[in-house]
Amino acid sequence: MLKRVDYKTNLMVGDQTYPAFELRNMLDFIALQLGETAQDKVCLHIGVGRKELEYCRFVYVWQVEYVMEFLRLQSGDPDIGTKLGLSYKVSSLDVLLPHLSQLTTLQTCLHFVINHPQLVGSFTDTLVRLEDDCICIRWLNTGRIDRYQYGFQFLHSIGALLGLARELTGETINLTQINLAEPTRDGNFLAIATGAQVQFETEYYEWSISLNYLTLLINYPFLDAVYATNEMLSISFIDTVLSAIRSDFPHVLHLDKMAAHLHMSDRSFRRKLAQLGSSYQRLVDQVRCQKAIEYILANELSVEAIAETMGYADVSHFRQCFKHWIGHPPGYFSRLNRH
Repeated sequence: MLKRVDYKTNLMVGDQTYPAFELRNMLDFIALQLGETAQDKVCLHIGVGRKELEYCRFVYVWQVEYVMEFLRLQSGDPDIGTKLGLSYKVSSLDVLLPHLSQLTTLQTCLHFVINHPQLVGSFTDTLVRLEDDCICIRWLNTGRIDRYQYGFQFLHSIGALLGLARELTGETINLTQINLAEPTRDGNFLAIATGAQVQFETEYYEWSISLNYLTLLINYPFLDAVYATNEMLSISFIDTVLSAIRSDFPHVLHLDKMAAHLHMSDRSFRRKLAQLGSSYQRLVDQVRCQKAIEYILANELSVEAIAETMGYADVSHFRQCFKHWIGHPPGYFSRLNRH
């Protein structure tokens, strides 16, 4: 069962592994919407061809992120992320099929999605909670991604989850509410496509669905063939750095000492992270932000105590850092997310 309130640190970046079926679906969609020339251009940049992807089960996060941003900028359609997600078919989810075939209800599917970011793909941390007769999924932009890029990823996720849920159950499923932390625009397509009430200029990106839908049975005709289940998840450089940061937290090594710990020069360390679209400070901030959110949501320590626990000598400095990370000061964030 899903917990009443559950914070998931599912943000993935750089060379962390991401399911290849996402990239295949995106490239096919780009060819359909923008033409094969655009598809070839993208493949050249990410260093993998569409035919090669047929033999891949996992790719890198940065490759998927690049393709998403290319589609968003080239299409000029604010609903293109939703349309992309809705284009997905269950039959394309190769690495997920052996797992989905074992699930019985939409609730077990959602539980699996939330708890297996490496198999499903995730660009965000999430806060899952129950409110009245709905389950709400709130996105927390702990990676400080550009608002419009983040909005695209959010709508893409909604489209994919909703479209696949409809195919898995064979039922007409609608969302209850979609909140978008972006300026007001025409939301007719999104409202019609999802059946949800759409609201702009909200505090967070968030979607909700009635609990009644989660009881629906999975009726998809999975093939009798035995699916391969030996996923090969590579250990990424980003994962290695994050593990090193977390291992001695709240003490954090300076960049030069972390580089030495990883048997690298300062310059090579910086360049490697830059190639993956990140930096040492950004990864340190990610760990600090996620840990601070965990403390705040636990509601066991005061802001002053959290600041001290995390190694801040000055609580005002902690407040400033938290607002820089998440867009809200700790007290306001706590009130906004208090059940």
